[in-house]
Amino acid sequence: MNNNWLSIIENRLDELTANSNSLHPSVLEAMRYSLLDAGKRVRPTLTLAFCEALGGNIDNAVDFACAVEMIHTYSLIHDDLPCMDNDDMRRGKPSCHKAFDEATALLAGDALLTLAFQTLAECDKQPDSIKIKAIKALSTLSGVAGMIGGQVIDLDSEDKQVTLETLIAMDTGKTCALIEAACVMGCLCAGGDDYDPVNAAKAFSHGVGMAFQIVDDILDVTSDEATLGKPVDSDSANNKSTYVSFMGIDGAKAEAARYTGEAIAAIESLGSKADFLKDFARKLLYRIS
Repeated sequence: MNNNWLSIIENRLDELTANSNSLHPSVLEAMRYSLLDAGKRVRPTLTLAFCEALGGNIDNAVDFACAVEMIHTYSLIHDDLPCMDNDDMRRGKPSCHKAFDEATALLAGDALLTLAFQTLAECDKQPDSIKIKAIKALSTLSGVAGMIGGQVIDLDSEDKQVTLETLIAMDTGKTCALIEAACVMGCLCAGGDDYDPVNAAKAFSHGVGMAFQIVDDILDVTSDEATLGKPVDSDSANNKSTYVSFMGIDGAKAEAARYTGEAIAAIESLGSKADFLKDFARKLLYRIS
């Protein structure tokens, strides 16, 4: 991870949520509770990394990166709700609905969703033409054709034996789509909305996203709550099919490595400019939390 980038992302997320004209401070507090000083910041890091790899200035990509992280955090708040996965812990501390209450958590997630698009619209470091493309990419890939569509499949798969094809379709939406948004928006920030770099970013994001989800499935079985920062064995408790249940731990590890290899191969055309992205993909493959 690039510690300087992480610091930039954290500081900007703090700024973007510090002076809101909220009518009720409890919602803002819940937003900041879930958003700040937490998480691996995978998606915003990828936005900055693709911007830099294509020769852009990362200072012009920070707000786009933060918008992706707001969407990701809102999805986690909602995922943890009793009507969804009903998880009490997230990122090593009580879930938002446990720290506050269910209604406040629901609204905090809604507020982060809307703030993400406000952040894109108000970004003064990108022309309107790029902001429109970014808003289209993020809204499409986080909506019913992407992340939310994958979440619907996930909920519908509880207490069912689904096919491997269904599992892949779920994760292509639930996990890969928002990672794709992050990568594509990084390209846009560098002015790289041509066919080749965007398609390389999409292929990279699919490989990284699938590997990320498979590693999540493995860690749900092999890790512990203290290390992972959230409950383990939750997939088994919810009777969900996973890559581990289909392939076993060794098979799932091999599949994650295969997807990581595909991600790295997808950006070979960027040459040495893609070295950080390649190393980042490898670190995600071997993460322990």
